[in-house]
Amino acid sequence: MSLYEGKENDTYKISDITTADEEFRAFLLSLGCYQGESITIISRKKHSMVVAVKDGRYNIDNDIAKLIGVA
Repeated sequence: MSLYEGKENDTYKISDITTADEEFRAFLLSLGCYQGESITIISRKKHSMVVAVKDGRYNIDNDIAKLIGVA
């Protein structure tokens, strides 16, 4: 399942990041989005969502959320 399909206030484990763009993958890794890390959906907006990863909160676009696989 992708992070986009997740529910607000639920915590998931990142299972994979589906992109061939290495620069984009490196950017997500710099935010702490890597396999096995916990990610929580704080809130949803029309075209984005606020997530918590490690000690940070980030606003990510729904298209990015669709690339992050969670379990």
